[in-house]
Amino acid sequence: MIPAALQTAIASVPPGAWAVGVSGGADSVALLRLLAGRSDLRLVVVHLDHQTRQGASGDDARFVAALGQQLKVDCVQQQRSEIEPLLTTIPRNLSARYRACRLMLYQQVVDQHQLAGVLLAHHADDQAQTVLHQLLRGSGAGNLGGMSPDGRVGRLRIVRPLLGVDRQKLRGYLADIGQVWCEDVSNRDDHYARNRHRQLLDQFPQVNCAVLELAESMRALQQWIQAQSPQLPQQISLAQLADWPRVVQIQALRRWLIAAGTPPAAVERPVLARLWMMAHDAAAPAQQDFPGPVRVRRRQGVLLVEKGMQNVRSSKSF
Repeated sequence: MIPAALQTAIASVPPGAWAVGVSGGADSVALLRLLAGRSDLRLVVVHLDHQTRQGASGDDARFVAALGQQLKVDCVQQQRSEIEPLLTTIPRNLSARYRACRLMLYQQVVDQHQLAGVLLAHHADDQAQTVLHQLLRGSGAGNLGGMSPDGRVGRLRIVRPLLGVDRQKLRGYLADIGQVWCEDVSNRDDHYARNRHRQLLDQFPQVNCAVLELAESMRALQQWIQAQSPQLPQQISLAQLADWPRVVQIQALRRWLIAAGTPPAAVERPVLARLWMMAHDAAAPAQQDFPGPVRVRRRQGVLLVEKGMQNVRSSKSF
Protein backbone atom coordinates (compact mmCIF):
# COMPACT_ATOMS: atom_id res chain seq x y z
CA MET A 1 0.00 0.00 0.00
CA ILE A 2 1.44 3.35 -1.07
CA PRO A 3 1.17 6.03 1.66
CA ALA A 4 -1.34 8.79 0.93
CA ALA A 5 1.35 11.50 0.87
CA LEU A 6 3.23 9.66 -1.87
CA GLN A 7 0.05 8.98 -3.85
CA THR A 8 -0.82 12.67 -3.76
CA ALA A 9 2.69 13.66 -4.83
CA ILE A 10 2.80 11.29 -7.79
CA ALA A 11 -0.74 12.21 -8.85
CA SER A 12 0.48 15.82 -9.28
CA VAL A 13 2.61 14.82 -12.30
CA PRO A 14 0.74 15.76 -15.50
CA PRO A 15 0.05 12.84 -17.86
CA GLY A 16 2.37 12.55 -20.82
CA ALA A 17 5.96 11.75 -21.73
CA TRP A 18 8.69 12.64 -19.24
CA ALA A 19 12.36 12.11 -18.57
CA VAL A 20 13.16 10.90 -15.05
CA GLY A 21 16.52 11.69 -13.50
CA VAL A 22 17.67 8.54 -11.69
CA SER A 23 21.00 8.46 -9.88
CA GLY A 24 20.47 5.06 -8.29
CA GLY A 25 20.04 6.54 -4.82
CA ALA A 26 17.00 5.91 -2.64
CA ASP A 27 15.13 9.10 -3.57
CA SER A 28 15.29 8.76 -7.34
CA VAL A 29 14.67 5.00 -7.20
CA ALA A 30 11.54 5.63 -5.13
CA LEU A 31 10.39 8.28 -7.62
CA LEU A 32 10.86 5.91 -10.56
CA ARG A 33 9.06 3.02 -8.86
CA LEU A 34 6.12 5.27 -7.97
CA LEU A 35 5.90 6.75 -11.47
CA ALA A 36 6.11 3.34 -13.11
CA GLY A 37 2.77 2.49 -11.55
CA ARG A 38 0.97 5.12 -13.65
CA SER A 39 -0.31 3.93 -17.02
CA ASP A 40 -0.74 7.47 -18.39
CA LEU A 41 2.98 8.23 -18.32
CA ARG A 42 5.68 7.42 -20.87
CA LEU A 43 9.00 7.51 -19.06
CA VAL A 44 12.61 7.72 -20.17
CA VAL A 45 15.17 7.16 -17.41
CA VAL A 46 18.20 9.45 -17.65
CA HIS A 47 21.41 8.67 -15.77
CA LEU A 48 24.73 10.49 -15.85
CA ASP A 49 27.77 8.53 -14.71
CA HIS A 50 29.80 11.21 -12.95
CA GLN A 51 32.90 8.95 -13.13
CA THR A 52 33.73 9.48 -9.46
CA ARG A 53 34.58 7.40 -6.37
CA GLN A 54 37.39 5.50 -8.10
CA GLY A 55 35.00 4.09 -10.67
CA ALA A 56 32.30 3.04 -8.18
CA SER A 57 29.87 5.36 -9.95
CA GLY A 58 29.91 2.85 -12.80
CA ASP A 59 28.18 0.38 -10.48
CA ASP A 60 25.38 2.91 -10.04
CA ALA A 61 25.02 3.16 -13.82
CA ARG A 62 24.72 -0.62 -14.16
CA PHE A 63 22.17 -0.72 -11.33
CA VAL A 64 20.01 1.96 -12.99
CA ALA A 65 20.18 0.17 -16.35
CA ALA A 66 19.05 -3.09 -14.73
CA LEU A 67 16.20 -1.34 -12.89
CA GLY A 68 15.01 0.31 -16.09
CA GLN A 69 15.03 -3.05 -17.84
CA GLN A 70 13.11 -4.64 -14.95
CA LEU A 71 10.43 -1.92 -15.11
CA LYS A 72 10.40 -1.98 -18.94
CA VAL A 73 11.33 1.68 -19.11
CA ASP A 74 13.70 3.13 -21.73
CA CYS A 75 17.03 4.23 -20.26
CA VAL A 76 19.57 6.74 -21.57
CA GLN A 77 23.01 6.81 -19.98
CA GLN A 78 26.10 8.85 -20.67
CA GLN A 79 29.38 9.53 -18.92
CA ARG A 80 30.45 12.95 -17.70
CA SER A 81 33.47 12.89 -20.05
CA GLU A 82 31.03 12.80 -22.98
CA ILE A 83 28.94 15.75 -21.78
CA GLU A 84 31.42 18.09 -20.12
CA PRO A 85 33.22 19.16 -23.35
CA LEU A 86 29.85 20.33 -24.71
CA LEU A 87 29.36 22.91 -21.94
CA THR A 88 29.72 26.52 -23.00
CA THR A 89 31.21 27.36 -19.61
CA ILE A 90 32.70 24.74 -17.27
CA PRO A 91 32.16 25.76 -13.62
CA ARG A 92 35.16 25.43 -11.32
CA ASN A 93 33.02 24.18 -8.47
CA LEU A 94 32.62 20.43 -8.95
CA SER A 95 29.03 20.27 -7.69
CA ALA A 96 28.05 23.07 -10.08
CA ARG A 97 29.92 21.33 -12.90
CA TYR A 98 28.13 18.03 -12.33
CA ARG A 99 24.78 19.81 -12.17
CA ALA A 100 25.50 21.61 -15.46
CA CYS A 101 26.33 18.28 -17.08
CA ARG A 102 23.11 16.69 -15.81
CA LEU A 103 21.02 19.60 -17.05
CA MET A 104 22.60 19.40 -20.48
CA LEU A 105 21.96 15.66 -20.67
CA TYR A 106 18.35 16.12 -19.54
CA GLN A 107 17.81 18.74 -22.24
CA GLN A 108 19.31 16.47 -24.89
CA VAL A 109 17.06 13.58 -23.93
CA VAL A 110 13.96 15.77 -23.70
CA ASP A 111 14.65 17.13 -27.19
CA GLN A 112 15.53 13.78 -28.77
CA HIS A 113 12.51 11.94 -27.32
CA GLN A 114 10.06 14.85 -27.55
CA LEU A 115 9.33 14.86 -23.81
CA ALA A 116 7.51 17.43 -21.69
CA GLY A 117 10.47 17.88 -19.34
CA VAL A 118 12.33 16.07 -16.58
CA LEU A 119 11.05 14.77 -13.22
CA LEU A 120 13.51 14.99 -10.33
CA ALA A 121 13.40 13.41 -6.86
CA HIS A 122 14.21 16.38 -4.65
CA HIS A 123 12.19 16.08 -1.44
CA ALA A 124 11.37 18.16 1.65
CA ASP A 125 14.71 17.48 3.35
CA ASP A 126 16.55 18.57 0.20
CA GLN A 127 14.45 21.72 0.18
CA ALA A 128 15.38 22.51 3.79
CA GLN A 129 19.08 21.96 3.04
CA THR A 130 18.89 24.23 0.00
CA VAL A 131 17.24 27.05 1.94
CA LEU A 132 19.61 26.67 4.90
CA HIS A 133 22.58 26.86 2.51
CA GLN A 134 21.22 30.07 0.96
CA LEU A 135 20.46 31.51 4.40
CA LEU A 136 24.02 30.90 5.59
CA ARG A 137 25.35 32.54 2.43
CA GLY A 138 23.37 35.68 3.23
CA SER A 139 21.06 35.33 0.24
CA GLY A 140 18.07 37.63 -0.17
CA ALA A 141 14.39 36.76 -0.28
CA GLY A 142 14.59 35.75 -3.94
CA ASN A 143 16.76 32.74 -3.10
CA LEU A 144 15.18 31.74 0.21
CA GLY A 145 12.08 30.24 -1.40
CA GLY A 146 14.02 27.11 -2.26
CA MET A 147 13.47 24.91 -5.29
CA SER A 148 10.36 25.32 -7.40
CA PRO A 149 8.01 22.33 -7.72
CA ASP A 150 7.53 23.24 -11.38
CA GLY A 151 10.04 25.56 -13.01
CA ARG A 152 12.45 26.02 -15.88
CA VAL A 153 16.16 26.28 -16.43
CA GLY A 154 16.50 27.77 -19.88
CA ARG A 155 14.19 25.72 -22.13
CA LEU A 156 14.14 22.75 -19.76
CA ARG A 157 11.03 22.22 -17.66
CA ILE A 158 11.85 20.67 -14.29
CA VAL A 159 9.11 19.16 -12.10
CA ARG A 160 9.82 18.05 -8.54
CA PRO A 161 6.70 16.21 -7.31
CA LEU A 162 8.26 15.03 -4.03
CA LEU A 163 9.09 18.42 -2.47
CA GLY A 164 6.36 17.98 0.12
CA VAL A 165 7.54 14.50 1.17
CA ASP A 166 10.32 13.80 3.67
CA ARG A 167 13.19 11.40 3.07
CA GLN A 168 12.04 8.81 5.61
CA LYS A 169 8.71 8.27 3.84
CA LEU A 170 10.54 7.47 0.63
CA ARG A 171 12.88 5.00 2.29
CA GLY A 172 9.98 3.46 4.19
CA TYR A 173 8.18 2.91 0.88
CA LEU A 174 11.24 1.22 -0.62
CA ALA A 175 11.57 -1.05 2.43
CA ASP A 176 7.89 -2.01 2.15
CA ILE A 177 8.24 -3.15 -1.47
CA GLY A 178 11.67 -4.73 -0.96
CA GLN A 179 13.45 -2.41 -3.38
CA VAL A 180 17.19 -1.89 -2.89
CA TRP A 181 19.16 1.17 -3.97
CA CYS A 182 22.74 2.41 -4.26
CA GLU A 183 24.20 4.26 -1.28
CA ASP A 184 26.65 7.01 -2.26
CA VAL A 185 29.36 7.03 0.42
CA SER A 186 30.16 10.67 -0.42
CA ASN A 187 26.86 11.59 1.27
CA ARG A 188 28.59 10.96 4.60
CA ASP A 189 31.67 13.04 3.81
CA ASP A 190 31.80 16.13 6.08
CA HIS A 191 33.96 17.87 3.49
CA TYR A 192 30.76 18.80 1.62
CA ALA A 193 28.63 21.61 3.05
CA ARG A 194 25.41 19.87 2.01
CA ASN A 195 26.28 16.92 4.23
CA ARG A 196 27.01 19.15 7.22
CA HIS A 197 23.70 20.91 6.67
CA ARG A 198 21.88 17.58 6.47
CA GLN A 199 23.41 16.43 9.75
CA LEU A 200 22.41 19.69 11.44
CA LEU A 201 18.83 19.44 10.25
CA ASP A 202 18.60 15.78 11.23
CA GLN A 203 19.87 16.63 14.70
CA PHE A 204 17.42 19.52 15.18
CA PRO A 205 14.06 18.68 13.52
CA GLN A 206 12.58 21.94 14.80
CA VAL A 207 15.13 23.84 12.69
CA ASN A 208 14.14 21.75 9.67
CA CYS A 209 10.49 22.73 10.15
CA ALA A 210 11.36 26.40 10.67
CA VAL A 211 13.46 26.51 7.51
CA LEU A 212 10.65 24.96 5.45
CA GLU A 213 8.17 27.50 6.87
CA LEU A 214 10.60 30.27 5.93
CA ALA A 215 10.81 28.89 2.38
CA GLU A 216 7.02 28.86 2.06
CA SER A 217 6.78 32.47 3.25
CA MET A 218 9.55 33.59 0.91
CA ARG A 219 7.88 31.90 -2.07
CA ALA A 220 4.64 33.73 -1.29
CA LEU A 221 6.56 37.01 -1.00
CA GLN A 222 8.37 36.38 -4.27
CA GLN A 223 5.08 35.64 -6.05
CA TRP A 224 3.73 38.97 -4.81
CA ILE A 225 6.86 40.81 -5.91
CA GLN A 226 6.70 39.25 -9.38
CA ALA A 227 3.03 40.17 -9.71
CA GLN A 228 3.78 43.80 -8.76
CA SER A 229 6.91 44.19 -10.91
CA PRO A 230 6.25 45.75 -14.33
CA GLN A 231 7.92 44.93 -17.62
CA LEU A 232 10.34 47.84 -18.00
CA PRO A 233 10.87 49.54 -21.37
CA GLN A 234 14.33 50.02 -22.86
CA GLN A 235 14.69 53.51 -21.40
CA ILE A 236 13.79 53.72 -17.71
CA SER A 237 12.70 56.95 -16.09
CA LEU A 238 14.59 56.94 -12.79
CA ALA A 239 12.08 59.28 -11.16
CA GLN A 240 9.21 56.85 -11.81
CA LEU A 241 11.34 53.83 -10.86
CA ALA A 242 11.86 55.41 -7.43
CA ASP A 243 8.09 55.42 -6.81
CA TRP A 244 8.05 51.63 -6.29
CA PRO A 245 9.21 49.71 -3.20
CA ARG A 246 12.83 48.63 -3.43
CA VAL A 247 11.98 44.91 -3.71
CA VAL A 248 9.74 45.65 -6.71
CA GLN A 249 12.44 47.79 -8.30
CA ILE A 250 15.00 45.01 -7.90
CA GLN A 251 12.73 42.41 -9.51
CA ALA A 252 11.87 44.75 -12.39
CA LEU A 253 15.56 45.57 -12.94
CA ARG A 254 16.38 41.87 -12.90
CA ARG A 255 13.89 41.22 -15.72
CA TRP A 256 15.21 44.25 -17.60
CA LEU A 257 18.82 43.09 -17.38
CA ILE A 258 17.92 39.57 -18.56
CA ALA A 259 15.97 41.03 -21.48
CA ALA A 260 19.07 43.06 -22.32
CA GLY A 261 21.11 39.87 -22.74
CA THR A 262 22.53 39.07 -19.32
CA PRO A 263 22.29 35.30 -18.59
CA PRO A 264 19.77 34.66 -15.77
CA ALA A 265 22.35 32.71 -13.77
CA ALA A 266 24.64 35.75 -13.81
CA VAL A 267 22.05 38.11 -12.32
CA GLU A 268 23.19 37.66 -8.74
CA ARG A 269 22.81 40.00 -5.74
CA PRO A 270 26.05 41.97 -6.33
CA VAL A 271 25.09 42.58 -9.96
CA LEU A 272 21.62 43.81 -9.04
CA ALA A 273 22.97 45.90 -6.17
CA ARG A 274 25.37 47.63 -8.56
CA LEU A 275 22.60 48.34 -11.07
CA TRP A 276 20.30 49.65 -8.31
CA MET A 277 23.02 51.98 -7.01
CA MET A 278 23.61 53.19 -10.54
CA ALA A 279 19.92 54.13 -10.74
CA HIS A 280 19.79 55.89 -7.36
CA ASP A 281 23.23 57.28 -6.56
CA ALA A 282 24.51 60.12 -8.73
CA ALA A 283 28.03 59.37 -7.46
CA ALA A 284 27.94 55.88 -9.03
CA PRO A 285 29.62 55.59 -12.44
CA ALA A 286 27.23 56.71 -15.19
CA GLN A 287 28.36 53.92 -17.51
CA GLN A 288 28.95 50.33 -16.39
CA ASP A 289 29.33 46.90 -17.99
CA PHE A 290 27.25 43.95 -16.83
CA PRO A 291 27.45 40.23 -17.74
CA GLY A 292 26.38 39.45 -21.27
CA PRO A 293 28.14 41.76 -22.08
CA VAL A 294 25.58 44.52 -21.49
CA ARG A 295 26.61 48.16 -21.19
CA VAL A 296 24.23 50.36 -19.17
CA ARG A 297 24.32 54.16 -19.23
CA ARG A 298 22.65 56.72 -16.97
CA ARG A 299 21.86 59.96 -18.78
CA GLN A 300 19.52 62.87 -17.98
CA GLY A 301 17.39 60.93 -15.53
CA VAL A 302 17.13 57.86 -17.75
CA LEU A 303 18.74 54.42 -17.53
CA LEU A 304 19.32 52.73 -20.89
CA VAL A 305 21.26 49.91 -22.50
CA GLU A 306 23.59 50.87 -25.30
CA LYS A 307 23.64 47.40 -26.90
CA GLY A 308 22.16 43.94 -26.56
CA MET A 309 18.52 44.96 -25.99
CA GLN A 310 17.13 42.82 -28.81
CA ASN A 311 14.57 41.13 -26.59
CA VAL A 312 12.99 44.19 -24.95
CA ARG A 313 9.34 44.49 -26.01
CA SER A 314 9.11 48.26 -25.95
CA SER A 315 11.64 51.04 -26.56
CA LYS A 316 9.43 53.85 -25.28
CA SER A 317 10.24 55.73 -22.14
CA PHE A 318 7.59 55.75 -19.38
